Amino acid sequence: MGRLDHCYNIADLREVARKRLPKGVFEYVDKGTEDMVALGNNRRAFEELKLLNRVLVDVSDVKLDAEIFGKPAALPMVIAPTGIAGLCWYEGEYELAKAAAKAGVPFTLATGSNTPMEKVAAGGGRPWFQLYMWREKELSYELVRRAARAGFETLVWTVDIGHGANREHNARNGFSQPYKINAKSVFDMLSHPEWMATVIGKYITTTGMPEHANYPEKYQAKFTGSASQAKALRADQVSWADVDKLREIWPGKLVIKGIMRADDARRAIDHGVDGIVVSNHGGRNMDSAPSTLDVLPGIAAAVGHRTTVFVDSGVRRGSDIVKCLALGANAVLTGRATLYGIGAGGEAGAAKALSILKNEMRRTMAYIGKQRVTEINGDDIWRGGN
Repeated sequence: MGRLDHCYNIADLREVARKRLPKGVFEYVDKGTEDMVALGNNRRAFEELKLLNRVLVDVSDVKLDAEIFGKPAALPMVIAPTGIAGLCWYEGEYELAKAAAKAGVPFTLATGSNTPMEKVAAGGGRPWFQLYMWREKELSYELVRRAARAGFETLVWTVDIGHGANREHNARNGFSQPYKINAKSVFDMLSHPEWMATVIGKYITTTGMPEHANYPEKYQAKFTGSASQAKALRADQVSWADVDKLREIWPGKLVIKGIMRADDARRAIDHGVDGIVVSNHGGRNMDSAPSTLDVLPGIAAAVGHRTTVFVDSGVRRGSDIVKCLALGANAVLTGRATLYGIGAGGEAGAAKALSILKNEMRRTMAYIGKQRVTEINGDDIWRGGN
């Protein structure tokens, strides 16, 4: 019996991934920033929000189907961009994209992925591309044009990066950007021989040490590259004019990820975006951020039906997806949940994670008496009364 057979929820997949991955890689996936306040807020908000069950209604035909940007999806979910996937599994982004395609949900490829975008796009499904704006913006614009040529249907610009994140745990274990080779990190890797053989070993014997496959040629470097290169690739002078520029050169749907204020949401719509992601980056950037569930209702009310509202940060159960929809989101992005799956078992692990979330969501919908995702609304939330 395989190790995935004993995984009955996302927490089980997390535990398998924790044992299989080096500590540095796992903590990069699993932890947040500074004191982990925002990380804890995200999960606490889901745990404290309660749903009301409805009885004596027909729930014989519960369907999770959703429409995302005018196209069908098997459930109201998009796989979030996770640049570390390629170190959790050999070409982990490609494995995750295949699992998403088979499950019928869109997949978002991160700018910092280890797999070339053309390979991912050629794999079928609904590929989306995530953008970090670089200091030399023309290089970012060329990356956007390249994604369009490759066939990506949606561009997701992540805007909540500021001056980078203070992830102290990464500095302690050596897993920083760039990766630091020292006695601790080497011992960490060597203590996980399966990972060494099937991930790093496979890269070395095929394409060489992992690198950011979609970076511009002048900044191509192995994941042990220099800190100066990482700094040069981070833009800290951006404005709403950059949204206009992306809207001009990108032919598909445009989404802004990292919205936590209603006024920013309204402004994004004014600049022609097709969707926003209410996100605190999974608690990985500003540790003083509130949970996304705390701000979602106000943002959803502010934008009405003028744009598609996504939300991420903290989804671990199918019931969490239902809660997001009840608070006004149209769909969710999942990052860590499916990344734990990749870390536990590649494509099969990601497929397991998606199957778990689907079954949990279907069961929750039956409990609250809803057979279609479009029926889920604020009436399903318990607000302290009878």
